[in-house]
Amino acid sequence: MKRLRIALWSILALLSLVWVAADPLAFQVPNFFALRASVMQYSGILAIGCMSVAMILALRPRWPERRIGGLDKMYRLHKWLGITALCVAVFHWLWAQGPKWAVGWGLLERPVRGPRPVLENPVEQLFQSLRGTAEGVGEWAFYAAALLIVLALIPRFPYRAFFKTHRLLALSYLVLVFHAVVLTKFGYWLSPVGLLLAPLLAGGTWAAVVVLLRRVGRARKAEGTLTALHYYPGVRTTEMEIAIPAGWPGHKSGQFAFLTTDRSEGPHPFTIASAWNDADRRISFVVKELGDHTRRLRDSLHIGQAVTVEGPYGCFTFEDRCPHQIWVGGGIGITPFIARMKQIARQAAGQTVDRQTADRQALPAVDLFHTTADYDEEAIAKLKADAQAAGIRLHVLHDARDGRLDGERIRSLVPDWRKASIWFCGPAGFGRALREDFAAQGLPVDRRFHQELFAMR
Repeated sequence: MKRLRIALWSILALLSLVWVAADPLAFQVPNFFALRASVMQYSGILAIGCMSVAMILALRPRWPERRIGGLDKMYRLHKWLGITALCVAVFHWLWAQGPKWAVGWGLLERPVRGPRPVLENPVEQLFQSLRGTAEGVGEWAFYAAALLIVLALIPRFPYRAFFKTHRLLALSYLVLVFHAVVLTKFGYWLSPVGLLLAPLLAGGTWAAVVVLLRRVGRARKAEGTLTALHYYPGVRTTEMEIAIPAGWPGHKSGQFAFLTTDRSEGPHPFTIASAWNDADRRISFVVKELGDHTRRLRDSLHIGQAVTVEGPYGCFTFEDRCPHQIWVGGGIGITPFIARMKQIARQAAGQTVDRQTADRQALPAVDLFHTTADYDEEAIAKLKADAQAAGIRLHVLHDARDGRLDGERIRSLVPDWRKASIWFCGPAGFGRALREDFAAQGLPVDRRFHQELFAMR
């Protein structure tokens, strides 16, 4: 989270700095309406700048993933940028409309406009002729974007509808690019503002076109076939195995992928629950019934069905130098640890592991805590077998029988916890509570508490 905050504030600071460099006397103005013009320029640059970065991140680019800490963190930054853009855009809109309302109510006096200067630059003349159009379409694009962003933030808004409507933000963005290009002060384009804003708008425009053409992640997609299905009624979970004959580069345990089983539903992110082996080229997912789509999977899937897998993504890959690791899997959050145990067991057995998944350092000691509200004997038996094969100390806690897991309980069972790193996957509130607990006990959580932010909207 620290990286995300740094990234967000760095983007805002950079946009602010280039604006100040371009117009250092912007706030030394003679009257309110001149101040309004400066505020609208600044807020407009912030809003379209944040929206442009968010649009570029929507392409799931490879280059920032490792730096930010994984696609889950990148999507969280995308969300924060969208919220920031919305808030700044509302502020921008209020400065645009508020003075007009005040003039209509008699609270402000309309400024007297002098003769317009003669424009010699043909591009500036063109922009001047388009100002009315840019203002009008920009206002309606703002209303549409605001509605779509708010809908995306409503948890109860169905994912199927979110998948279809959120793409329309790209269309609103393209209209807002036109609005920004025409209405940004013309002199800014040859200043630091233009040097930053032009590539951002170009990149955002490219990203919007890719989104509208439904080509996001196209280079990382592979076609596969369902080869096995198994349902665990006690935990309402479906395990599926997929054969991918070509196109999949391999993955590290702990990574996730976007799985498409129904094109009308779109891709859904699931953690990969298997280690990769080049020899058999199969991957597994374990999916719990948590929403409309996952509840339908049990009945809609069948052996031999064609599916699309996109990835791999994520940096939750157990890579650190700590001599001890503490894994905490809450509910279906156990899946990345299943994949890691299978990988360790394969390596221990001397089986071939491809370069993507091979470890080059001694494996740490591991304590795995699996806490669950539901219980399925068959699923737990498989988990115990995986832990035994990997040489991992397993602690299974059934909430109704064993009570809730907390930091104190973990510390009592792992005496050398101060030397350990913690890898958590599960409910966000549970992870936040554990992180705060261990931080209060002196664990450097910024470096040694790893958690996936698996909410992709």
